Amino acid sequence: EVRLVESGGDLVQPGGSLRLACKILGFTFEAHALTWVRQAPGKGLEWVATHYADIRRTLYADAVKDRFTVSTDDAQSTLYLTIDNLKSDDAGVYYCSTDDYKYMGQGTQVTVSS
Repeated sequence: EVRLVESGGDLVQPGGSLRLACKILGFTFEAHALTWVRQAPGKGLEWVATHYADIRRTLYADAVKDRFTVSTDDAQSTLYLTIDNLKSDDAGVYYCSTDDYKYMGQGTQVTVSS
């Protein structure tokens, strides 16, 4: 069974950092490119980044490329999204998904507030 389970969301002050995790189950990194998307309150899904394990490359949205970093722990089958210098606009629910959006996790909440 293919599953993705996000964790790590938290309440963080502006300027802080946070690392989100996405545990993948039932497949390997090489089987699917993996995407992070987010949804701010009252808005639609926004693409953040896509990681291609087979070519070891990650693409980032222009709005986040200077502050967001995707990494993996292959032994733990976990994809990470590190967010630095958090801004109020980063608040929302963050989801990881296969790149075709066929499988998506339940999301993890990021709140940015002083």
